[in-house]
Amino acid sequence: QVQVVESGGGLVQAGGPLSLSCAASGSLFNINDIYWYRRTPGNQREFVASISRGGMTNLADSVKGRFTISRDNTKNTAYLQMNSLKPEDTAVYLCNAWTVRGYSFWGQGTQVTVSS
Repeated sequence: QVQVVESGGGLVQAGGPLSLSCAASGSLFNINDIYWYRRTPGNQREFVASISRGGMTNLADSVKGRFTISRDNTKNTAYLQMNSLKPEDTAVYLCNAWTVRGYSFWGQGTQVTVSS
């Protein structure tokens, strides 16, 4: 079993930064790809960013140039640095970790609220 825990959410003014962390822990599994999604107030789930174990990244068009994803494999932790935040970035941010054996685990999410 793998536990995925997001942290770092909160309330921020538009234009400000916020950094999220996604820590995966558990026995016997190594983490392969890690994804960030967000669930909007309208309950839509959107892809935000992903990073492979080797560091290859992919970002949604809506966050390119503003968000950066990175990871520390020694800690099985991924980070989402969010800059120039907009009110439309308000959402619950969810981390999804895939193990090298092909199992997928989700965290509970962390709320990000951007005030205008």
